[in-house]
Amino acid sequence: MASALTIGLGLLGAGLAGRVAVQLFRASKPAEQFLRGGFKSKMDRSEAIAILGLREPITSIRLKEAHRRLMLANHPDRGGAPYLAGKVNEAKAMLE
Repeated sequence: MASALTIGLGLLGAGLAGRVAVQLFRASKPAEQFLRGGFKSKMDRSEAIAILGLREPITSIRLKEAHRRLMLANHPDRGGAPYLAGKVNEAKAMLE
């Protein structure tokens, strides 16, 4: 009985240690998906594409989908920042 309990606790400990190791490995990766720096004073086409996360060629369908996805995440009525929502809208208007 004691050996089964010891083996079970050992497996549980190994599983928890593996989970912690995976989480630490994920956290140590650099955030390359985010751009460094702030927004430009006057938005240009390349910044609008970067804000919406699009690539050339830009179709109207992909533009609408990207705008919708970002507005659902950043809308002020849902707890998002009004400044970011404004930048998303400005990016869409720039690319239309």
